[in-house]
Amino acid sequence: MITEATKARFAREVAKYPADQKQSAVMACLSIAQQELGWVTPESEAVIAEVLDMPQIAVHEVTTFYNMYNQKPVGKYKLNVCTNLPCQLRDGYKALHHLEAKLGIKMGETTPDGMFTLQQSECLGACADSPVMLVNDRCMCSFMSNEKLDELVDGLRAAEDKA
Repeated sequence: MITEATKARFAREVAKYPADQKQSAVMACLSIAQQELGWVTPESEAVIAEVLDMPQIAVHEVTTFYNMYNQKPVGKYKLNVCTNLPCQLRDGYKALHHLEAKLGIKMGETTPDGMFTLQQSECLGACADSPVMLVNDRCMCSFMSNEKLDELVDGLRAAEDKA
């Protein structure tokens, strides 16, 4: 459910644009909704559409165009592995398949404990550092060998065990 506090955050984003261009805040509002709910729900798209005076389908088009918006619940850690051509040539698929084996899931799935969701990603803009991945749409990881992938996953699990 979208709270009044979330709507206030939407309003702060909308205020950054001229009144006749408030639809420009759609991506920021989607990000806020996702931060609040963990994913972009149809209800949140409807509220954003109302706030921005735009058709709900137009909001949904933005949600579905970008892979940074979760269209269903995801694990606590979303691991996006770049499989675009430069990363493919430097073991991007090898990294993806290693994570599938380590986590016991296939690309697009979430571990039974809800900790990890594994996704493939289009170009992350760090081709020279390939293979690369993005953790929770925020943290870029470069040169992801099997050893570094193991360290990342094991470190995230250990941090959760301590929490």
